[in-house]
Amino acid sequence: MTNATGEENDIPTEVQRQGFEAVRNAHQSEMVEDYVELIADLIDENGGARPVDIAKRLGVSAPTVSKNLARLVREDFITNERYRGVQLTQAGQQLAHSCKIRHRIIVDFLIALGVPRQTAELDAEGLEHHVSDETLTAFRDFVTPKE
Repeated sequence: MTNATGEENDIPTEVQRQGFEAVRNAHQSEMVEDYVELIADLIDENGGARPVDIAKRLGVSAPTVSKNLARLVREDFITNERYRGVQLTQAGQQLAHSCKIRHRIIVDFLIALGVPRQTAELDAEGLEHHVSDETLTAFRDFVTPKE
């Protein structure tokens, strides 16, 4: 089989299938990860996270935020009580922490390659959802000083 540049594509069919499946799975978890990470940031910055603030930061409508917050409640990542605002459950806190670590490793890796910080921050937003744990470990090892 040849690729778009006319070169032989030696990626086995099973590996290619696994790659496509990994991307589909990453797309399904992106919203959850983005929301819990943002909610954690808002709680750290303001002591709480309000749906209106989430909508503003994400650049989405209030109904979109409401729909997604309902999903996060169902999946036990948040509680959303009237007059109390949005709070992360223990599972939500753990996921937010994990997302922040992934994000930081990718930003540090991109900066180490010479990518400007602002661009690295923007690019990390997409990459953090799609990079495997194995690759993330390689990124971390690359930027971690050797003793």
